[in-house]
Amino acid sequence: MKKLRIALVSPYPPSKGTLNEYAYHLVEQFKVKGEIEEIVLITDTLPAGEQYQIEEGLVKVTVKDVWSFNAMNNPLTILKAVRESKADIVLFNIHFLTFGDKKVPAALGLMIPMLCRLLGFPSVVILHNIIESVDLSSAGITKNPVLRFIFQMIGTMLTRFLLGSNMLAVTISKYVNILEKKYKTKKVALIPHGTFEMPEEPDFQLPKGPKKVMAFGKFGTYKKVENMIEAVEKVRKELNEEIEIVVAGTDSPNNKGYLDRVAQKYRDVPQITFTGYVAEEDVPRIFRESAVVVFPYTSTTGSSGVLHQAGSYGNACVLPNIGDLKILIEEEGYTGEYFEPESVDSLADAIRALLSNEDRRQMIARQNYAAAASLPMEDIADWYLLHFEALLNKKTRAKGARKKSFINTNKETIGWKAQRA
Repeated sequence: MKKLRIALVSPYPPSKGTLNEYAYHLVEQFKVKGEIEEIVLITDTLPAGEQYQIEEGLVKVTVKDVWSFNAMNNPLTILKAVRESKADIVLFNIHFLTFGDKKVPAALGLMIPMLCRLLGFPSVVILHNIIESVDLSSAGITKNPVLRFIFQMIGTMLTRFLLGSNMLAVTISKYVNILEKKYKTKKVALIPHGTFEMPEEPDFQLPKGPKKVMAFGKFGTYKKVENMIEAVEKVRKELNEEIEIVVAGTDSPNNKGYLDRVAQKYRDVPQITFTGYVAEEDVPRIFRESAVVVFPYTSTTGSSGVLHQAGSYGNACVLPNIGDLKILIEEEGYTGEYFEPESVDSLADAIRALLSNEDRRQMIARQNYAAAASLPMEDIADWYLLHFEALLNKKTRAKGARKKSFINTNKETIGWKAQRA
């Protein structure tokens, strides 16, 4: 089989678009695959003064930064870039709000995979959440029941657009079952999220100094840190230990200014650090310095990249006992101390259980590292390549069948004309 030219449509660092880290680590693995000739990264434009700098591996990487968040012309610019790339396959790393948080540009963006297929470019979508599993109220989209119904209807329509691609990949087995049953489709494939990188196994000892309790992500909707701060305050008094609270990340696009308001509300609480955006090179340090990683979620919108990162750095986790996250944890072998969402006391109990019992903290950290090591991103990239090969072989067979049918039809026509003569 000839080497592949892959077009990847996704945010990519230093863009701060959601899923940028996933794209980065997927490209890092694709760059060393001998089956690939070129990766064409079709990504969003950066603010003035910033630019993409990507080191090439065995594989050439070309950047086309042609689309923008909430731009109405994204379908035109992306399809033009796909045509120019002459890609063998187009891979979309997206969720429902990748192309915008306004209804029309978001919907137009989600039509692009289907349009690629119709133009003759096989398209694969990595969909990191599905509308059927999202709590629209907790996720900060709407609490109005009528609007929730409307959003669900719109989400169903958008999912049908995405199923207009050649293949829809999801990271949780539950999603496969939901989509196949509701949409009567066989286009859905399960491909696990994977672990971004696998550092050498740590010694699982805590660094000297205050024990750091860290949360990582985009906050303000279903990820909120107020309960974590109040829970740590309780644990500090009970254990009489130095404990630092680290909030690593930024606001959710749906709740801008949230972390500034939290910082103001808890300005009298000592030893709280708000890191802001964490650059890729600083991620390992943030995790390695942490005694535990807390997931202060009230609901989930899909697979958790943060969980896989925590596992790869050997962290013990404090996890909410809810929905899709619990399914993912059980399927992939992760573990942690569980707490009931919305309960400060339950969260405090879980944090205390790990900070006061070093043997248990290390046991959980070791199991999470082992779970992360079992699904490295290198293997996930190979899974995608196998699916690409199957799709391209199917396309070749279909083209051959059409050609054979055309030839047979012509022969029959010629024979019929000869008989008439």
